[in-house]
Amino acid sequence: MQVHAHTAAHGHDEALRRNDTPWTVADIEALFALPFNDLIFRAQQVHREHFDANAVQLSTLLSIKTGGCPEDCSYCPQSARYDTGVEAEKLMPVEEVVAAAQRAKEAGATRFCMGAAWRSPKPHQVDAVGEMVRSVKALGLETCVTLGMLRDGQAQQLRDAGLDYYNHNLDTSPEFYGQIITTRTYQDRLDTLARVRDAGLKVCCGGIVGLGETRRERAGLIAQLANMSPYPESVPINNLMKVEGTPLENNESVDPFDFVRMIAVARITMPRAMVRLSAGREMMDDSLQSLCFLAGANSMFYGEKLLVTQNPQAEADRALLARLGMRTSTEEKLGAENAGDASDCDALKPCATH
Repeated sequence: MQVHAHTAAHGHDEALRRNDTPWTVADIEALFALPFNDLIFRAQQVHREHFDANAVQLSTLLSIKTGGCPEDCSYCPQSARYDTGVEAEKLMPVEEVVAAAQRAKEAGATRFCMGAAWRSPKPHQVDAVGEMVRSVKALGLETCVTLGMLRDGQAQQLRDAGLDYYNHNLDTSPEFYGQIITTRTYQDRLDTLARVRDAGLKVCCGGIVGLGETRRERAGLIAQLANMSPYPESVPINNLMKVEGTPLENNESVDPFDFVRMIAVARITMPRAMVRLSAGREMMDDSLQSLCFLAGANSMFYGEKLLVTQNPQAEADRALLARLGMRTSTEEKLGAENAGDASDCDALKPCATH
């Protein structure tokens, strides 16, 4: 099998190209099968066409309502179905959220994400989160929330409050999904994402590596994301945090190079997305994280905790970036140099010839 890149006429619209030639699972499997160095080289080419390759956006994620979730997501310590030691808590007061956002800003974060362990928020809960969004925006931070499934009108309400992004991950491929979650369907997730997009919000949507999925199922997740029209502006790639008490606590760890491959394939298939290095950084040494940046990750979650699991300490993060000669930046500045540039790398889609 030979894998090569299609090229497109300079200036041809990326969205039209993507719609005309959607990514197939076989296309993406072919990317995963490339020699590691070739894959990373290709991902770095795409990355440099659209972003400053030596800059990274810092994000902080705060759990504003922890535990007690009725869902059965097999990886999640916040599910009420599992004995993980996570106690259900009430929604945080606005003042505490704003104080946490201010600390995050002082530590270098430019993006503040708020997560609540709900199946679907009630109207008064959306009102409360809207107040948080307005207050955090007033600090000059980009905002993102993840609250579960949204009903009609709720995404618009959040947008009216000034929200930038709504996060709702697909987690894995449609084919593997039922082995991980049974209390909400894949279509439920897609419906929420459609409501988010229709409201004019930016979409934050990614998945988890290490659930027990095969390479083909990883390719299936990427295909779902890359073929959205448009694809998500933000793509978090999570490495499973194996939490005692969850059904996946004894899962086999992901090969580090396979995780880097996931970052690289996300970058190639979604050239203008922010590819975010998310949960699981605690398990990554500096060398692995640097490979992720080389593969196209240009955002990382920063701070001491990522919802209810540990994240590398802020000082260690800053030290790593300094050793790599990298700098922090806002999302707008990251893409400013190349925003709007037409690129042959937009069409780096493999085709197989037998």
